[in-house]
Amino acid sequence: MKDERNREKHLVLLRDGRTLIGYLRSIDQFANLVLHQTVERIHVGKKYGDIPRGIFVVRGENVVLLGEIDLEKESDTPLQQVSIEEILEEQRVEQQTKQEAEKLKVQALKERGLSIPRADTLDEY
Repeated sequence: MKDERNREKHLVLLRDGRTLIGYLRSIDQFANLVLHQTVERIHVGKKYGDIPRGIFVVRGENVVLLGEIDLEKESDTPLQQVSIEEILEEQRVEQQTKQEAEKLKVQALKERGLSIPRADTLDEY
């Protein structure tokens, strides 16, 4: 008899914010995962797009959340699926908007004599 787990779709949220959806093939005591037929799902606003990734090996320290997807409820989403190109463009615009807002915030703080350490220098403290 085949393992029923092989037919269950899982969602994995990674530390870097990416969302993977695929079929769980293996997991160990460190939460290292092997997924197959994996897609990376990108959400922007009320839209989402899926980028096919195939077989995906995830180191356990990068897993924030692992959950089984209810296949009956998967299609009942208020989100609109769009093409890969469209979601990547939406993501680029969203990231650009966030960067511009961050620059304005830093400028306003600098005018008041305050500064925020950059995220890439936080490890040095």
